[in-house]
Amino acid sequence: MKIVSVVNMKGGVAKTTLAVNIADCLAREHDKSVLLVDIDPQFNATQCLVSGEDYIEKLRSGGSTVVDVFDDKSRPIESAVGEQEVETPKSLDDIHPWSIKDGLDLMPGNLELYKLEMASGQGRENRLDRYMEEIPDGEKYDYVMIDTPPTPSAWMASALICSDEYLIPVKPDPISKTGIELLNGVVNTIKNNHGLNISLMGLVITIARKDTIVYEETLEYFEDNQKWEDKLFKNSIPKRTEVARRQEDQETILDSDDNDLQQSLRFITREFISRS
Repeated sequence: MKIVSVVNMKGGVAKTTLAVNIADCLAREHDKSVLLVDIDPQFNATQCLVSGEDYIEKLRSGGSTVVDVFDDKSRPIESAVGEQEVETPKSLDDIHPWSIKDGLDLMPGNLELYKLEMASGQGRENRLDRYMEEIPDGEKYDYVMIDTPPTPSAWMASALICSDEYLIPVKPDPISKTGIELLNGVVNTIKNNHGLNISLMGLVITIARKDTIVYEETLEYFEDNQKWEDKLFKNSIPKRTEVARRQEDQETILDSDDNDLQQSLRFITREFISRS
């Protein structure tokens, strides 16, 4: 089971788009068993795969979310007869992902993640790692993709703690290039603080317009930089306004009729497999 976190500290770089669509392509075209974990409190990856109505219905029926993975505190509640009872959190082996389609499961995000306190010394930052270890051998996935929040946080740290590798989406602009260096420093700090043996799988250029100077400059920057030259994926995700529109309807790139967009994703997914 290979666990890969998709990380970037800058919003608007198609981080969620990359995570969701690689997971979808792995399942649909490579016959892989994939779990997508949405650890971003904004839970955009979840909204890309589950409609609002289905999400609410699933919660009402007792479906688990990523909050259950991290919430380990018992709390008092009022019973129907006015007496106080204690609500206990779910055990890790009782938390089950949602089945989205053949080969693709989702551990959905939840806005309530904002309410959980993640203070040092509590051990909550290790809960996701423990959850991954609780998955029975016979049910383990080929790949686990983790969509992380676009900020340095305990949630990002928890994702990196349980991951084998991390993948960075890069939007071709000067600010993003600077942000990669800052992100690299944050990841190294987390690695050192927790003694992690996680490695960088690579960089994927997203929202790309190949006929622009800024794209060429971004490409040149990474190809000429010894730190990054062998980490840059050979293909990029082209800029398409329809991607965001389709995501609102729980459609992925493979559902589109844009052959160039589909082929870009296919090439990236193949390279993802070869690098993992």
